[in-house]
Amino acid sequence: MLMMNNRVDLVSNYLDELIPEPWCELNFSKDYELLIAIVLSAQTTDKRVNQVTSILFSKYPDLNSLKNADIEDIMVILRSLGSFRKKSIYVLEIARILNDEYNGKVPLDREILESFPGVGRKTVNVFLSEFYDIPEFAVDTHVERVSKRFGLCYKNDDVYTIESKLKRRFKQEEWGRRHKQLVLFGRYYCKAMKPECDKCKLRDICKYIK
Repeated sequence: MLMMNNRVDLVSNYLDELIPEPWCELNFSKDYELLIAIVLSAQTTDKRVNQVTSILFSKYPDLNSLKNADIEDIMVILRSLGSFRKKSIYVLEIARILNDEYNGKVPLDREILESFPGVGRKTVNVFLSEFYDIPEFAVDTHVERVSKRFGLCYKNDDVYTIESKLKRRFKQEEWGRRHKQLVLFGRYYCKAMKPECDKCKLRDICKYIK
């Protein structure tokens, strides 16, 4: 049986070979734009979110204008997203809270952020890692799928357990990089449906193939 350290090294080396410069696919220019984009990305694609936020942040270029937007107009803009009615409420409330209670600045406090509507642990992890380069390891559906297929965690592990294990497997200074690599690898290579197994150099350790 392959030792875990060897397994992690194989995964790390292949990710570095395949995706040497991982990137966040959400477009943003301000801290609150990233936070809102991550909230909107639940159950949809980053490409679709970018199409929506380009309209949203152009029409409402600051938090004050966004918090005062008509809910019906926000729903029209977000209509192409899953759960657009609920997400419209989230956007307005997040804008109001940031504008009125935090001087327009997204706080760094995890407990405060997770109290925002539509914001959970994964959202906070992505935000802190991407905007402030704070070491975190967000676990979305792609990270969960790839981690289970490559034996970095167990099949029945929940997202919190997976996050904890990945933080132990990888060096802290690599967390942000590895997170983005696993996301992109799961999104474009190790897909949920029709993964590109024939091209993958990690076939020998993949539990999906076995």
